[in-house]
Amino acid sequence: MSVLTVYEAGSRPSKRANPDYFTGIVWQDPIIEAPAPARVRVIRVTFEPGARTNWHTHPLGQTLQVLQGAGFVHVWGQTKLSILPGDVVWIPPGVKHWHGAGPTTSLVHLAIQEEQDGSSADWQEAVDEATYAGGIEARK
Repeated sequence: MSVLTVYEAGSRPSKRANPDYFTGIVWQDPIIEAPAPARVRVIRVTFEPGARTNWHTHPLGQTLQVLQGAGFVHVWGQTKLSILPGDVVWIPPGVKHWHGAGPTTSLVHLAIQEEQDGSSADWQEAVDEATYAGGIEARK
């Protein structure tokens, strides 16, 4: 009896992200939905140019690891930040934010979060065009 689960490459299809929670074309590839009592959820998310999440929060926080492309992460009430391959972003529990691709570039990141009481995100309103196009804080 094996205690491991191996998901062979290509055995789980990409799926289009729910348009109720995203603007533009976004693809999701499952990495892991650990069985209870573990709570970790990891998804590889591919944003086409201009695509982004709605504003949202996570009950136990979220980590993003940027794999390819260029995009943004934006915390409510702050200036949006650019994110590039190799960047790792920690968003604390309950912090309202969005993330997505630049207007002319795609973005691929891992989204890592834990589920609490059956939910890993609280989805809110779409990011309006003025907010999306707004200023960017300079990288240090």
